Amino acid sequence: MSHTLEIQDIQNVTHDVRQIRLEKPEGFTFAPGQATEVAVDREGWRDEKRPFTFTSLSTDPYLEFVIKIYPDHEGVTDQIGRLSAGDKLIIGDPWGTIQYKEEGVFLAGGAGVTPFIAILRDLYRKGEIRNNQLLFSNKTERDIILKEEFETILGDQFINVITREKPTGDHIFLDGVIDKAFLKSQIRDFGQAFYVCGPGPFNKGIMAALEELGASPDALVFEK
Repeated sequence: MSHTLEIQDIQNVTHDVRQIRLEKPEGFTFAPGQATEVAVDREGWRDEKRPFTFTSLSTDPYLEFVIKIYPDHEGVTDQIGRLSAGDKLIIGDPWGTIQYKEEGVFLAGGAGVTPFIAILRDLYRKGEIRNNQLLFSNKTERDIILKEEFETILGDQFINVITREKPTGDHIFLDGVIDKAFLKSQIRDFGQAFYVCGPGPFNKGIMAALEELGASPDALVFEK
């Protein structure tokens, strides 16, 4: 079932990431980490559906997505980047992607952090963040999505890795890439759960490194 929903608010999260809030259909529910198909309610774009993860929670009075805009692709996200409050998106039913199973380490590359936003917000609201950790890889500091919110939720358990420039921030900024050596230096227990989401090469490299370090493949959850 599809819903055509009006955009209530759009905010810039970074230079190329938008936070979009929509009206919420009555009775519409979903679990943290779930996604849906989204299309732009404009001529020629209604059948161009793309999957995006809900970043709001079911208890919120709105639906929210955090979406990276790729203007050079001339595709759906470019169209979304041109929208404003009052425009409409078409969304489908929620479906499962990443689901939280147990305490562990979240590893995200760029916009791959979006499935983790609702999961971590939900744990934070319930007072259950405990020892969950987020390792977040970005090209530059200005690319970090929801930096202040993740700092509030996770404190020192939020670690940023910057790959394309020397970090200038405080101790949570680490220079380099998330590879086997980095994981070995940052993680003590490879028997815990690992949640991995990012571009294809990021997922492939991280999963291979984790397996080599003794993590169980069953503990690896990644966005397909």
